Amino acid sequence: MSAALPTPARMWPRDVLKVGAVGLRTRPMRAFLSSLGIAIGIAAMVSVVGISSSSQAELDRQLDALGTNLLTVTPGQTFGGDEATLPDAAESMVARIGPVDSVSAVGEVKGANVYRTDRIPEAETSGITVLAARTGLRSAIGIELSSGTWLNAATSRYPAVVLGAKTADRLGISRAGADTAVLVGGEWFTVVGILERAPLAPELDTAALIGWPVAEALLDFDGHPTTVYTRSDPAKVEQVQSVLGATANPEQPNEVEVSRPSDALAAQKAAGQAFTGLLLGLGAVALLVGGVGVANTMVISVLERRAEIGLRRSLGATRRQVRLQFLAESLLLSTLGGVGGAVLGALVTAGYATYQDWPTIIPGWAVGGGVLATLGIGSLAGLYPAIRASRLSPTEALAAP
Repeated sequence: MSAALPTPARMWPRDVLKVGAVGLRTRPMRAFLSSLGIAIGIAAMVSVVGISSSSQAELDRQLDALGTNLLTVTPGQTFGGDEATLPDAAESMVARIGPVDSVSAVGEVKGANVYRTDRIPEAETSGITVLAARTGLRSAIGIELSSGTWLNAATSRYPAVVLGAKTADRLGISRAGADTAVLVGGEWFTVVGILERAPLAPELDTAALIGWPVAEALLDFDGHPTTVYTRSDPAKVEQVQSVLGATANPEQPNEVEVSRPSDALAAQKAAGQAFTGLLLGLGAVALLVGGVGVANTMVISVLERRAEIGLRRSLGATRRQVRLQFLAESLLLSTLGGVGGAVLGALVTAGYATYQDWPTIIPGWAVGGGVLATLGIGSLAGLYPAIRASRLSPTEALAAP
């Protein structure tokens, strides 16, 4: 009666992990370099998604603060292709629309330039526009002041100017005050205020704003508004938008352009999402390259450890156990890279969001998806080397140099 063959010892999951970690412990530098490729790919993907999400959260926060109910009316072109003009009464006519809560306007003072001193050549205008502004403009748009005060009923009749954020930077002025003046259209104007950036009205960032009366009195302003700003009932913005052009210029409604500034910010968001898709594609390529690196490492590991494989097989290890050993090693290698990449991506996102003063948003699905992707790549990368290792016979493996 023949003796029964001994049953191979069962390997518990903990044993599989311990055996699979042997290659990582004995060759730490190779393991680090192999997992680094995957870490870079995961870090790129997590940081791209995180920065994009943080940017979108900041944009949503801006829109919540600024509102999406601001509409602007500007002159378009005449039938002959010339620049049209808005009627002097456009502002008052728009104010009669029922759902409109507030109306204000600016008018471009043509031919007027702004200089810091009278010694600057006339050609160096710095791209600054002079605008006559109504006193209710700031409250209608919702712009904050970084320094000084806004125009009021008194200062709008005298040579006083409020500078846009970029205008102040270009002129080298950081604070408003009675001792600070600029040359506007050949006249000295006292800088009474400096605006914060205006996301919904970027044309004001590069403008010097003066009172409507003083613009007519000193700079030959023709009194025609070039932009009318309206705030409406948020639930009726679309209805107001549909009648705004005909109301502002009843005689020539086709010569009026109506826009919603928040749509431009939404378009930026959409463009950012398209760019994010491109960067995610690049991150996926980096992840694929990292997976190839892991596969290469595992193949070399099998070749170098044939003697070890032969010894384990001769001591009773089954082919299945050898496959599990190398598959576990590949998964551990990939997981280390995935976790490290996820942490690195989160740190990059947090650092960049903090630098930009954005809310830090790191979607959980991006981190979880990245780690799961590394497990899939680790499985695929280690499958062939594991099968190859399990097919080595004990005698062939032990006879290898």
